[in-house]
Amino acid sequence: MSDKHIQWQPSNVSRSERHHLNSHKSCVLWLTGLSGSGKSSIAYEMERLLFTQHIRSYVLDGDNLRHGLNGNLGFSPNDRSENIRRTAEAAKLLVDAGIITIVALISPYRADRELARSLYAVGEFIEVFIDCPLEICEKRDPKGLYVKARAGVIPDFTGISAPYEQPRRPEIVISSNQHSLQASTSRIYDYLIAHKVIAPQSSFTL
Repeated sequence: MSDKHIQWQPSNVSRSERHHLNSHKSCVLWLTGLSGSGKSSIAYEMERLLFTQHIRSYVLDGDNLRHGLNGNLGFSPNDRSENIRRTAEAAKLLVDAGIITIVALISPYRADRELARSLYAVGEFIEVFIDCPLEICEKRDPKGLYVKARAGVIPDFTGISAPYEQPRRPEIVISSNQHSLQASTSRIYDYLIAHKVIAPQSSFTL
């Protein structure tokens, strides 16, 4: 069937109505960085923090997505781009539903991250660069991936045999080798308050 025969079906519930119901706005927190930099740890700690404050959130973790939605993709540049495209589209649906969506994805290519950003309104896409030196990530190596990559077992591994392009102007930079998990999540939380995504107390206005 041609795309011209497919129409978008609008919801009868507006984004603003969902925000009023939730008492907070929605956005995507896009955590990018090398494997082992701490993206998933920060993402899930952030989700827990928001939950304790009665704020609706959900994590889209890169590894988890490859068990289902992105299970047929490899790690070539083209597959990585499609991985990010699918994830960005899925995250947008959650943002439309009024949920603060936390994406934890290496997303090594700048152009792919910018394409993801283009799907969102201004202020809805918050790029969080989890900055950690490669040597620290290798020492951590929680999944043993760097050892395999150095041995040539894993091809196209970001930071070893494939590039990572650092963000030029991320909204937030977190040096995970210098800050605790709590300090890292607090910085993101404070950003959300400062930009009126969430309120510092129960009161909320659009």
